[in-house]
Amino acid sequence: MQMFNLALFLCEAVIYFSVMMALLHFRRQLGLGVFLTALGVMHFMETYLAAVYYIELPFGTVSPGSSVFFAGKLMMVLLLYLKEDAATVRQPIYGLFLGNLFTVGIAQFLQLHEAAGLPAGRTVDVSFMNEMGWLMVLGTALLYLDSIGIILLYERLGRMFRKHTVLRFAVSGAALLVFDQIGFFIGLSILFDAPASVFVGGMIAKLVAVCVYAGLFAIYLKLDHVPRATQRDLNDIFHDLTFRERYQALLANSGVDGLTSVYDRRRLQEDAPELIRQCLERGGNCSIAIIDADRFKDINDLFGHLKGDEVLKEVAARLKAASRPTDHLSRFGGEEFVLVLPDTNHDGAMALAERLRNNVRSAVLRPDGNPVTVSIGVATGPEDGDGFEALLAAADRRLYQAKTDGRDRVHGRLGSFEAMKGVQPA
Repeated sequence: MQMFNLALFLCEAVIYFSVMMALLHFRRQLGLGVFLTALGVMHFMETYLAAVYYIELPFGTVSPGSSVFFAGKLMMVLLLYLKEDAATVRQPIYGLFLGNLFTVGIAQFLQLHEAAGLPAGRTVDVSFMNEMGWLMVLGTALLYLDSIGIILLYERLGRMFRKHTVLRFAVSGAALLVFDQIGFFIGLSILFDAPASVFVGGMIAKLVAVCVYAGLFAIYLKLDHVPRATQRDLNDIFHDLTFRERYQALLANSGVDGLTSVYDRRRLQEDAPELIRQCLERGGNCSIAIIDADRFKDINDLFGHLKGDEVLKEVAARLKAASRPTDHLSRFGGEEFVLVLPDTNHDGAMALAERLRNNVRSAVLRPDGNPVTVSIGVATGPEDGDGFEALLAAADRRLYQAKTDGRDRVHGRLGSFEAMKGVQPA
């Protein structure tokens, strides 16, 4: 009987994956929605079977729902990525996850009803409905992690096995399904007290299924091509899968710079004039410091823009850490930042700027190990101007002087900071 079950198990894997590959292959004629809907409908069946339906195979107790259908779905997610892109793959993942959360919520709401009696004494199994709902949420959460992991691992393996597409497909699937089996078995143990034999049998069954799917994938490659990888950066792929670009757009709308996480130029231009006006109307001072990373173009030219971005983020982090809670730090453009210092006189602003300069120099390094330095120009109202534009222009002139005098220094109304040593921030 176990061998007969194994034969049926293999047939189920072949039929499932073949049908799904056909739907994906004909997505231009049928529409991608047909494939995605079929993928979603199978999610309920695989979860239900994983909860209640198990068979005995030569290597253990196995649920076709988990070993055939869930494993097949994960491999289809990878194939969808290969045929489309990461932005397309994320749609069914997030759709399933939100749909399952909604299902759990509706199930809780339905329990408020007083259910009517059914013929033959049949009753609704509320506890099972709850368990199924949470198991589906767990399964989709694991699918989310598995999908991101299998795609990133596939791309990473491409650097070692560029010409071995099927091998990358199989190894990626095997690695992530081992991770999935561990997570899913923990959920089964908590909800249904699953025995250890389910873990071992399921692990082996998923690896067997991956071998079947890899073989079918090899046949598929003979019939249809997979677009050659463009060797995109893994961070870019991860951002696509996790809606990072939508997060960046949200930050842009909220006035936060997406790269450095400090305020952007638009937010500076909205907030700074009012901050300065309030300080001066109270009879106090307000200072502005313009901070520019020295020779930053050299970092981009020598080490690439990605390394340059990392350095710029670190510079921003150090500036923010050394600033005060009341200060307003913004990225003005490129490698230039503007710090508005409310209720701070010129001596205090110069001392604080010097602290910023030292903080960056001691904590931020270029990829070659050399320190990153900044030049800073400082202006203070009302002496240097009574508005944002006037103070910004004065600080910019002093920044230029700091650059001219050799960089890695702070310049204010009376020249460099060296002439004002010993002054503490206000």
